[in-house]
This record gives sequence, structure tokens and C-alpha cells, in this order.
Amino acid sequence: MDFYQRSIDIILENQHASGAYIASPNFPTYHYCWFRDASFVAYSMDLVGQTASSQRFHAWAASIVNQRLPMIERTLQLVAAGSPIEKIEVLHTRYTLEGEDGTLEEWPNFQLDGFGTWLWALNEHRVRNNISLPADWIKAATATANYLEVLWHQPCYDCWEEFPDKLHLHTLAAIYGGLQACQELDGKDRADTLAQIKSFVFDRGVIAGHFAKFIGSDTVDASLLGLSTPYNLVAHDHPLMQATVLEIEKILSQGEGVHRYNSDTYYGGGEWVLLGAWLGWYYAETGQKLKARKLISWIESTADKLGYLPEQVPETLNDPEFYQPWLDRWGKIATPLLWSHANYLILNYRINH
Repeated sequence: MDFYQRSIDIILENQHASGAYIASPNFPTYHYCWFRDASFVAYSMDLVGQTASSQRFHAWAASIVNQRLPMIERTLQLVAAGSPIEKIEVLHTRYTLEGEDGTLEEWPNFQLDGFGTWLWALNEHRVRNNISLPADWIKAATATANYLEVLWHQPCYDCWEEFPDKLHLHTLAAIYGGLQACQELDGKDRADTLAQIKSFVFDRGVIAGHFAKFIGSDTVDASLLGLSTPYNLVAHDHPLMQATVLEIEKILSQGEGVHRYNSDTYYGGGEWVLLGAWLGWYYAETGQKLKARKLISWIESTADKLGYLPEQVPETLNDPEFYQPWLDRWGKIATPLLWSHANYLILNYRINH
């Protein structure tokens, strides 16, 4: 099977007419579009030449933000007035494919990394296709950046939708990458905020010679790869980044794949396909092509007979006792997960370019 083309086909087949990418078509809990996941999917579509697909997503995302401009303005005013964060309105992290807030059940909506990731992916779309973006997209990008500038120092849920009372380094890096990208989109100088975020990460986010999962943590999370790849808060070859990757390899790569973090118990805490690709992406960008290709082979081995890549595989589980309870609660592991296919495509591109 041509897994590369199959991944492209799976993503295109699961893009809604609105432009939104469903997170996973066969996993009811994921029948939404997350800004985080979908921005990586759109970026992968730009890399493989499916520009019309990424364009449709960015149009959808911009419309989501522009429909909520009054809410964003109220939020900025309340924060400026010192109102508690729990009393303000926030942009939701996920939406129905038609663009409505996902309010049918409780969800940890206050997550900032997805909006930083969208700004980064939007600028990549502009640069890679050498195009000027529509004015309403720029309007949405500026509003999103203003929102992030005001809220970046607030604790929120991380990219795994956990630990809402913490400041997460991946989230800070995504915001940094998004604000840096938006400077190119709208020309607004955000150097002061960027410097504040970077200083905060280096001053408060280092433990035992490496970056920490969140402020106050003493361990790593695989999402820390984002500090350098792709958000560029830290150089790939910075000693702290290299030490962090070594910790990820030592603690989170027990088998052939990569775990989220060492106490993860979601479906027992297995090896995540998108994280294997993310580590491979870092390897490819640092000239470690052999390691990157080994991860390509492992990822392809996790596909089912339809070529679907799962969210995670139940190998070298952190805590096997939690595997069955999650099966009973939500059913089989999400397959296919579009973010897994996107990161697989990104890794392929990075190895070959």
C-alpha cells in the first residue's frame, strides 16, 4: 500500500464541505474540528500540494474567529479590568463541522495552543504558496493574536486537554510561534510580548538541565518537541533542547513509538503515532535521517488494512489497568486520526526536502 497517498486521500475524504477537518470520523467523541489538530492537517496539505484543501480550512477558521469578534473584544476589556479568568468568555478549542460551538456536553474549552498553531499554519500557507491573504483572514488573525497577547500568562488546559491550573511550555511555545507568524501577517510589532514569553520559559520552565512539561513540573512531555519544531522558540541545537529530546527518548520512548508523558493513563498510556512522527520531524530537521526513517517504518506498521493510522497503539502501556476502562467508556482507540496522518505526511516531506 502507498501509505503516503493513502494519508492524503484519508484527509481529503474527511474534510467537510465547510472546510473543517473532522478529528476522527470513526470515534464519536472526536466528531469535531479542533484548531490544533486541523492546523497541522492544513499544513500537511500545503506540503503535499493540496493547497485548495488548506485554503478551505483557513477560510473556515477565519470565519469562526470573525463571527466571535464581539466576544473577543469583551474578553479583552474584562481582562484589562482585572476580571477573574473563570468569568470571561473564551474562544472554544473545538467546533462542530458547521462552525458551531461544541456545547452539547462539558469540554475543557480554555486552550490557547490551537490558536497559536493556527496563526503559524496560516502564515506557512501564505509563504509556501506565495500569496496574499484575504483581508478578512488578516482581520481574524489580528484578533486572535490580540487575544493571545492578553491571555498568554493565564493557566489553561494543555494540548492533551489536561492540567488546567498549569502554565504549559508547549502552549507557551505555540503562542510564541503564532505571535511571531502574525507579525508577518499584519505587520504589528509584538516583540515585547515575544521577549516576555521567551524569558518566562527560560527562567521558569527549566528543571535539571532540560525543559519541563509545565511550570513546576520535574518531568518532560513529548509535546515539548514543539518548542523548536515547529514554533521556533528554541533553536534545534540549543543545549536545553537537545537535553529535552534526550529525556523524551529515555523516558517516553520505551518501545518503537513515543508516549505523551510518563504518568499518562488515557487508554493505558500507549505510544502515540503523531508523536512518533513529531520526534521524527525533529530528527529530520537536525540531520538524523536514519532515526527519522525508522520512525516512518514504525508508523506504517501501525496502520490497519484500510491504511488508517490510529491515535495511539496499546504497546508498552504506562498503566495497563486503565486500558479496558477506556474501551468500555469510549470504545476502540480513535482510528483514523487525521492528526496522525498529517504528521506522517509532514515527516515524509521533511525527510525528502
